[in-house]
Amino acid sequence: METDTQEHVFFVDDESKVRLVVRRILERAGMHVTCLSSVDECLSHLEDERCDLLITDVKMPGRDGIELLIAAKEVQPWLPVVVVTGFGDVPMAVRALKAGAADFIEKPLDRDILLKTIRATICRSTAHSALLGHSLTKTEMSVLFHILEGKTNREVANVLNRSPRTVEVHRRHVMRKLNADNVVELVRRAADLHLFDFAEAPEDKMAKP
Repeated sequence: METDTQEHVFFVDDESKVRLVVRRILERAGMHVTCLSSVDECLSHLEDERCDLLITDVKMPGRDGIELLIAAKEVQPWLPVVVVTGFGDVPMAVRALKAGAADFIEKPLDRDILLKTIRATICRSTAHSALLGHSLTKTEMSVLFHILEGKTNREVANVLNRSPRTVEVHRRHVMRKLNADNVVELVRRAADLHLFDFAEAPEDKMAKP
């Protein structure tokens, strides 16, 4: 049974036997685990479920783990992602780190290394805990990025082709989720979460609410 104090880990791998073994290891370590078999399945769960750490295999049929890493960072830029690579696959590990991975683990998975990596990664991300369980929608992310660029509500409304009142509603949601009472606190929170690294808001990628 999941509690508020349990870490919630998403583990993505197309091999059912690997998912079963990892589930057992993490549950015995006191973590809540959601095992998923594909990129699309994971992204669907990320939209409305809490996730403290995402672990994904790189080589999967269809969209691979690097594509999941990039897509997950668009939904939750602050989410720590650990990538599982093949033994000795250094170029793939480098590619994953450049794409924003917090760390990587080599296959075959070792229980002690897996748990050590998970705990270290979650520990490093505790400074960002204000957002755990409070994902921003794509529209809210777009509004946030425009705010960080110094745009007013009316200017954001013009760019997004929304009414100023609608933008104000999204702005309030962003402030609440980031636990900010004013723009100065919002900027500080964005800096703490490294959101400036992702502060690009192409409107053609922003979904309607």
